[in-house]
Amino acid sequence: MYSTTTDKVTVSVEPTYRLQESSPDDGVYVWTYTVRIENNGTDVLQLKSRHWKITDAYGRVQEVHGAGVVGEQPVLKPGATYEYTSGTPLSTPSGIMVGTYAMQMADGTLRDVAIPAFSLHTPEVAQRLN
Repeated sequence: MYSTTTDKVTVSVEPTYRLQESSPDDGVYVWTYTVRIENNGTDVLQLKSRHWKITDAYGRVQEVHGAGVVGEQPVLKPGATYEYTSGTPLSTPSGIMVGTYAMQMADGTLRDVAIPAFSLHTPEVAQRLN
């Protein structure tokens, strides 16, 4: 599990290679990742948007921007936790993801919360951050 904390918001990620959904002969490798967001602060936060950088083994970068996560913009009260699972394909057997969430405070201001860099690798590839 990969984890980081920004201003009392902890984001943890657990990636899983999905062999049954992948097709290595066709250059398709699929991962799911489960994200857990914990609000350990005293402010109510709402996850408004996400920004991902997904890098494959050749250094090709795909950036993903969007509102919320998995169709939701969850509100996290102090002490609350939100968890979701999503996925991504790559054309290589390893890569890395990193990103940020834009969280809106009760007063309307936005702040970025870091998503830790995490490694995507098939079982045949040594586990490491690329």
